[in-house]
Amino acid sequence: MRRRKQAIGLITLVVTVLAVYLVFMYAPVPSNVRDLPEVQKILYFHVSAAWIGFLAFFVVFVASILYLKSRDRKWDVLAASSAEIGVVFTTIVLLTGPIWGKAAWNAWWTWDPRLTTTLVLWFIYLAYIVIRNSAEEDEKRARLAAIFGIIGFVDVPIVFMAIRWWRTIHPVVFEAGQVGLTPKMLTTLFVSLIAFTFLYLYYLLLRLDIAKAKLELAGIKEKLRAKF
Repeated sequence: MRRRKQAIGLITLVVTVLAVYLVFMYAPVPSNVRDLPEVQKILYFHVSAAWIGFLAFFVVFVASILYLKSRDRKWDVLAASSAEIGVVFTTIVLLTGPIWGKAAWNAWWTWDPRLTTTLVLWFIYLAYIVIRNSAEEDEKRARLAAIFGIIGFVDVPIVFMAIRWWRTIHPVVFEAGQVGLTPKMLTTLFVSLIAFTFLYLYYLLLRLDIAKAKLELAGIKEKLRAKF
């Protein structure tokens, strides 16, 4: 496990450095945003962070189902760890989006369907974390969180499809039959997605190590209480 984490950490570092180079040195700036080239670069981080949010919450969804079926604590720990990471990256989405929106729409925030559903998604998984810390009994807490994690995932496809179902000013990068990016921009975006994916995996391994240490510490404390 230690070697695996080190390997993933090294790959994460290499791919992240490559992604940063591509974003700022390789990817061209579209002609319609030449007055604000730095703002356009947010695209690669904004979209990649959104992808990790979706991925993290999907892991919560699957792990929650597996926990309810097996009552195996490892799935509960995995779901909790992934949810925390997903909230962090969704926060990045909500912070980078307004910066881009201010330059493109001259407004920090609009109640656009994509923005609104993303904000709802953020609140859902904040509530998930609160639920995990509210119940006193571990089993009850894990069960409630698992149910909430499964139900909450319903908003993920809604966020993804919002710009296709409703009228919106949010740009659509990928449409049926066409991509709104040049080949160089598309390459940069894919490398950024890969970099963020490895970053998610590395953070997940770190978070699982912390969770394992907490469980071991709780077990030691329980033995000490029983002994004395």
